[in-house]
Amino acid sequence: MVTDILDRVLRLWTDPIDDRVDPVGDFRSCYTDPVLVNGVPLTAADLVNRARATQMAYSDLRVELVHRIETGNKLVIAFLMHGRHTGPVPSALGEVAPTGRRVAIRTTDVLTVRSGLIEDVWVIADEMDLLRQLGKVSGAR
Repeated sequence: MVTDILDRVLRLWTDPIDDRVDPVGDFRSCYTDPVLVNGVPLTAADLVNRARATQMAYSDLRVELVHRIETGNKLVIAFLMHGRHTGPVPSALGEVAPTGRRVAIRTTDVLTVRSGLIEDVWVIADEMDLLRQLGKVSGAR
């Protein structure tokens, strides 16, 4: 079942990456190496670096799964990643310095799984809403 991998994958992104004995190996246990992310091949080491950057930008990370749709080898998840903004965040408006604010980042991932590994990911994140939460843009949600 495609969703069997979901809990392990979410923990890779939220549990402290530097507490892992072999973070690259842990990512390889869930993702092909390389994996396509929005059409760009990324290695397991690249994913570790992305997870580390996320964890440096946000503390107290947790995922709230909102929707999960599974069909064949596709898994679509919509979720909120909750955390406190405690490190720099790159954005379309430039780097955002830590604000200490609590955020809920709205994200949708479309995952393709083959032979028990994620081989393709399409990530859609609501950066405008995140920038609003961080006080960089104004407007209603």
